Amino acid sequence: MKKFLLYLTKIFLIIIVSLIILDVLYTAMYLQCRNRNKIVQLYNFKNINYDVIILGSSRANNHFVCEMFEKKGLKVFNYGMSGSSLFETSLMLKLIIEKKCVIKNVILDADVNLISDKQSIGIGCAFLPYIHTSKTTREHFKSEYDFNYIYYIPFYRYFKYENRIGFREMFMNAISKKTNFLNHGGYTKLDGVEDGSMHYSTSASNPLLHHKYYEEIKNICRINHINFIPVMTPICENNVGMDYFDKVKKAYPEIYNYENAVVENKYFSSCGHMNDNGARIFTAKIIKDFFSK
Repeated sequence: MKKFLLYLTKIFLIIIVSLIILDVLYTAMYLQCRNRNKIVQLYNFKNINYDVIILGSSRANNHFVCEMFEKKGLKVFNYGMSGSSLFETSLMLKLIIEKKCVIKNVILDADVNLISDKQSIGIGCAFLPYIHTSKTTREHFKSEYDFNYIYYIPFYRYFKYENRIGFREMFMNAISKKTNFLNHGGYTKLDGVEDGSMHYSTSASNPLLHHKYYEEIKNICRINHINFIPVMTPICENNVGMDYFDKVKKAYPEIYNYENAVVENKYFSSCGHMNDNGARIFTAKIIKDFFSK
């Protein structure tokens, strides 16, 4: 019996040591990469100052054309990420501030993201390789239900989110395989109109009356003397439940409502996302309204 218990103990120790080694190896591969995507870039920020930072989900990523800001002499980067929530957006701004970067203006896409204050699992987990090396990241995730498992159990986060930060993504970071997410100042253009995609409904949606991460973003801008420009971006004319945007305006009167700035379906790739032509019309309005002087 004693030999059996000793054998089990050895197996257990081997497993624990193996997990620790794998955890350290994976994390090292993520830390050495510099230019794979927007999240990796955030952790390698160095003395970069911007006139304008754009934050939000795909409705930021696909709607603000950086080239048009640059033609006005503005240094800009679009940190909008498809599928992200304000949980991730708040963390991104915290990381930028942590790097002592000077930002004059933050444009935040704040409309449908106000429905929930939960993290977007598919995007949030991409920050987890840095949870032991970044205090800001660690503090941001502390209130999440699985924080203790992710933080204290070696390799748990890589195993749980294998499809997002597992072997393949680790390997791509190890060889510094570039993606197109950093091209064009972070702006991703959409072309044409997707057939059958011009239907969307916000009729059953309601914004949270006090959104924790929206308020965090607003307060970070106030404390750091950053001009905060929260906007609702356009949605196609077929959307059902346009009163949702009125609800947002009532709950957060400081948010600028541009949901009708572009309405014709020909300017949309899908109901919630403008194509490049629509994005350029919208970006021109934003520049005229906020940066013409």
